[in-house]
Amino acid sequence: MERVHTFFARHFWAQLLLGVLAGVVIVQLLYPQGSFAAVLGRTVFGSLAGVGIALTARRKERRAAGSTDGLIALDRRLRTGDVPTDPAERQAMRRLVDQRTHRGRHRKAALAFLAVMFVGITVLTAFTAGPRQTVGFAVLTVVFLTWLTYMSSLTNRRLRAMDAALGTAPAPAAPEAHGAPRTHETVPGPAHPTS
Repeated sequence: MERVHTFFARHFWAQLLLGVLAGVVIVQLLYPQGSFAAVLGRTVFGSLAGVGIALTARRKERRAAGSTDGLIALDRRLRTGDVPTDPAERQAMRRLVDQRTHRGRHRKAALAFLAVMFVGITVLTAFTAGPRQTVGFAVLTVVFLTWLTYMSSLTNRRLRAMDAALGTAPAPAAPEAHGAPRTHETVPGPAHPTS
């Protein structure tokens, strides 16, 4: 399984191609009367925005990790919970965790939006198409949303665990006087006359 992860991490275009082809196959199964070329063209056109977003996110992550190999190594450590000890690698991991955490800050709202959209499409399909398409979209909705929710929760747990393991920079040591830690400074105030 690790070799599969490494292959897709090194060849990001393969992930995108596989996703588009999966979309084409699903549409072709639901609407077999359409030609494969037409379905392929529509799916590719409809996927352009998603591909652009994925490529932009990938470029930022690669820059944070320093290289593709660095990103693959950090991603492996993130999946296994292996906290880096090298200071440079810890900094790169911190940047990667911060980026992914920031990108996923609206994950619950996004999941809710996708759930409403997919359920809505399934209901509309029930009114406008046959039972084949309705059942197909219903199964797709359940499988896709279940998988997406699980992966989102798993990724969030891994990011939070790594964030906690990396911690923050230690606070500077408190100054000491005569071997005892100084807890506060006394600032002399103005003298008050005693009349």
